[in-house]
Amino acid sequence: MADTLVSNCRQLVTLAGPARPRIGVELRELGIIPDGAMILHEGLIEAVGTRQEIAAAAPKGAREIDAGGRVVLPGFVDAHTHTVFAGNRADEFEERTEGVTYQEIAARGGGIRSTVRRTREASEAELLEAARRYRSWFLRGGTTTIEAKSGYGLSTEAELKILRVIRQLGAEGNARYVATFLGAHEIPDEYRSNPDAYVELVVAMLPLVRAEGLAEFCDVFCEPAVFSLERARAVVLAARRLGFRLRVHADQFRCDGAARLAADLGATTADHLEFTDEEGLRALAKAGVQPVLLPAAAYHLGAGRYPAARRMIELGLAIVLATDFNPGSSPTCSIPFILSLAATQMRLTPAEAITATTINAAYSLGHGAGIGSLERGKRADFVIHDCEDYRELAYFCGRETAWGVWVEGRRVL
Repeated sequence: MADTLVSNCRQLVTLAGPARPRIGVELRELGIIPDGAMILHEGLIEAVGTRQEIAAAAPKGAREIDAGGRVVLPGFVDAHTHTVFAGNRADEFEERTEGVTYQEIAARGGGIRSTVRRTREASEAELLEAARRYRSWFLRGGTTTIEAKSGYGLSTEAELKILRVIRQLGAEGNARYVATFLGAHEIPDEYRSNPDAYVELVVAMLPLVRAEGLAEFCDVFCEPAVFSLERARAVVLAARRLGFRLRVHADQFRCDGAARLAADLGATTADHLEFTDEEGLRALAKAGVQPVLLPAAAYHLGAGRYPAARRMIELGLAIVLATDFNPGSSPTCSIPFILSLAATQMRLTPAEAITATTINAAYSLGHGAGIGSLERGKRADFVIHDCEDYRELAYFCGRETAWGVWVEGRRVL
């Protein structure tokens, strides 16, 4: 791969800083280089600096990417998605506009279980085709790394099918995928009368997932009506014994101690946290668990309650923001939309929100050493955004901002 010079960046937003997730005032420190430039070599970043500095160091014959006076950022890292599924739930969305609640739809067999039925029926090729379509949506918003969960199979065969699709998506190279096993997403129809037997099945799936190397993480949806604290603990402990890194869907609809469970069991992340109390937040801070906040779910469900992001920052938590892309509660792939929600509904500054969707998100996936910022030695995952100031990404909402997207120095959009 030829050396490449990326130049004429009005703002080169590097996110350079300590080699760890950012907390407190660090969330606002974006490492911006006005009139910046980069040298890329074999898919990695070789040098970063001002245009004058980089022009002097650029190798002869390097091909040039002219950013045209636009803003250049690391590729967004979407640290919580459910991106492999069949069909959609636009019919349920319409019902909710008429007053039917998400929980009422789920109780009658809709919600996650309706997607499970469609996903089980779909072939691996059909799921791959749909997921490629969604990948193009992520890329148009500037996302280059996608955490992708299973969870719409809820049987051994279907869960493995979803994870193999995620592996294929990553192998294609247009975006980076980090796979999470979420067999503990819902109790399927055939186990409604014996949910403990389904917990046993999920635990039995774990060695199969591990043997094929299909997932880095194991996640569980910890809610009393789905996986109680006791059932969630059983799944998480089994996963930990097998060497999975751990994630927990926690306190989305009520505060039931799930955040404290995540802290007690050494989870990497606790996700959602709309209803987490002060005790739970302090437990996460003490244990060093990263909160993954999903404001589009609260928005799309009309819940009106968002995670207490400012309090989390006060407590020294290394917050992450993600889309929660899924067909039911958050059908969006747009990180720019998440930036806008974070600013308007959670009172984060645009800088804090960008840190939470780049370097902090990368560390929450265990990949902070290689992605999430534009620094020497890191992978050349970057996006040229069609704007003049990074704050426009949150300010102008509802637009696709990516003018060009590169993954390991290769243009993919």
